[in-house]
Amino acid sequence: MIIRVANPIYDSVFKYMMEDERIARTILSALLKKEVVEVQIRRNEYTNGVRDNISMFRIDFGARIREDDGSLRLILIEMQKTWLETETLRFRQYLGAQYANPENMVHEEMRPPYGIPMVAVYILGHRVGNIEVPVLYTNHKSYDYEGHEVTKGLPDPFVDSLTHDSIIVQIPLLHGQINNRLEKVLSVFDQTNKEKADQHIVQLDDAKYHDDPDMQYILHRLAMASGNAQLRQDMNVEDEYFKAIEDRDTAIMSRDKIIKEKDQLISQKDQQISQKDQQISQKDQQISQQSQLLDRVREKLRKQGLSEDEIKKWLEK
Repeated sequence: MIIRVANPIYDSVFKYMMEDERIARTILSALLKKEVVEVQIRRNEYTNGVRDNISMFRIDFGARIREDDGSLRLILIEMQKTWLETETLRFRQYLGAQYANPENMVHEEMRPPYGIPMVAVYILGHRVGNIEVPVLYTNHKSYDYEGHEVTKGLPDPFVDSLTHDSIIVQIPLLHGQINNRLEKVLSVFDQTNKEKADQHIVQLDDAKYHDDPDMQYILHRLAMASGNAQLRQDMNVEDEYFKAIEDRDTAIMSRDKIIKEKDQLISQKDQQISQKDQQISQKDQQISQQSQLLDRVREKLRKQGLSEDEIKKWLEK
């Protein structure tokens, strides 16, 4: 059965979805490929950075994850979502603020404070270069001078305080294929399922999720979001905002095209003028050479005893 649910690419719907603790654990567990036992949204969680050319939604989590040996580890998850291409500086500035935040430090007796390990998650509504995979994992490793990986003594709080792993999700590369747990979870973001008449809605095949209680729970919440009048209004506001950006960018592109065409025309005229100048210069050189030749002929005729009138008549022949 095909069901209609709210499109979670919208910030308002994404927030509504992720503020549910069970859904946050489900999505983060799939992304991290580890069981998230506990997750909490941290203070200043919903930072909607709207600027003149970008809307960047940020949400921070504190999560306890279960490692392969059964131990629990506290990590920070800095999730940033954007529809539009943006400078990496914006992401770096936000991460820098998290590194500098004293609340992200652990204080223990008999040892210096150290930073809570961090994982940065980027959910992008655009592609990154020519990378073909929908989800890219960038994990740091440690090596000695000879290039051998160092594992003894790691992980270490000092090292983990100064480095972080990253997960990059490219929404445009989600094309309906569900081959693993993560692809199933991310399938709700797949924009190929977006309704043509109403991009606020995605259509999903309930049969693909009937044996997965966590996914059924996510679909239920997104279905509730689709009927929420305030969320629908918030999505309309986002549409208006991005429409304004698109109109502005279209105007800029049109202006730039006109400027480029004028520059090309000016360049062509400059080339034509340069070619004419070269032709004139060549003619001047020819005239100069001819003048020098005539001067030598006159001088030779004078030496032969011819008068100026005779020389003139001779040259006019």
